[in-house]
Formats: sequence, C-alpha cells, structure tokens
Amino acid sequence: MKPPARTGFMNRLKQRLGTAQRIAVVGIGDELLPPDRPGMFAARYIKDQHLPGVRVFLTGTVPESFTGPLRKFQPDHVLFLDAADMSEQPGTVVVIGRGKIGTDLVSTHVLPLSVIMKFVAQDTGAKVTLLGIQPDLGRPERDMSGPARETLEKNLEILADALRERTGAGVSSP
Repeated sequence: MKPPARTGFMNRLKQRLGTAQRIAVVGIGDELLPPDRPGMFAARYIKDQHLPGVRVFLTGTVPESFTGPLRKFQPDHVLFLDAADMSEQPGTVVVIGRGKIGTDLVSTHVLPLSVIMKFVAQDTGAKVTLLGIQPDLGRPERDMSGPARETLEKNLEILADALRERTGAGVSSP
C-alpha cells in the first residue's frame, strides 16, 4: 500500500491534469539564490525523464518571457514549478490553489506569478496549475540536502509518474 501522502499528492495531480495529453512544465526560480532554486531543480528532473507529450521550459526569474514558446507548443495543461514558503517540511510539493496565489507578494519575478498564470491560461486556452516547493529556509546559503532533498526527489517521482500516466508513457515502479 502507498503511503497516504503519496496517494493524496498523486490523486490531486491526476485530478488537476484531467485528460491533458500535451503538458508544459515551467521551471521558475533564481539559480543564484539556493532557497529559490527548487522550481528549476524540479523542472530539470522532469526534463531528464524524457516524457512524451511533456515539454519543459526553464524560465528562471522571467517566466513571462516564455509565453510565445508556450503558445507555440499548444499545451492542454501548464504546470508551473516554483519555490513557495508554505510552512511545510523542506522538499514538500503542494498543489497551490488559484485563490492562494497573491498578486502583491514580494518575489524574485518581474511580474506576479498569478498575473502570468492568468495570462497563460487565457492566451493558450490551457488549464494551469502551480506546484509550490517548500525550500529549506533553515539553510538559505545552501541547496537542499539530506532528508529535504530525499523528500523533494520522492515528490518529483510522484510528479513524473503522474505525467507518465497522463501522457501514456506508463508508470515507473515505486
């Protein structure tokens, strides 16, 4: 039996992805700031899986500059991956509901992520989802390591499995 956390996260992802066959994964973050790197790390992890029907965009701190390539890809669903302080265990990945994304939050992005997500949804007709990744704020000068990195990698395996299932590439073993 799968642990409840894995099952809950997988179910929420499946629900959000619906019947999407073409999925854009947008990695966001400032690679010079360790607490802001998890979105880019996660996107690279997904890119390394070489999943059919999934295209990864590594946007750094300027996700708004990738709206043209996103439109050209014509996704059914766009997953934004970004660091988010949710007071969770470092490495935790959470589906963040649209109502919980503020437009006035201080961030490393030029435009608020909520504005970009709304524009992408309108411009592409795709459903959009934000996956927040809890950074390790107790180690702001370093990347995640140890249990935090293990937690993140387990959550990224769940994400990859959900994408594999959705795009017909099969599911890896647990």
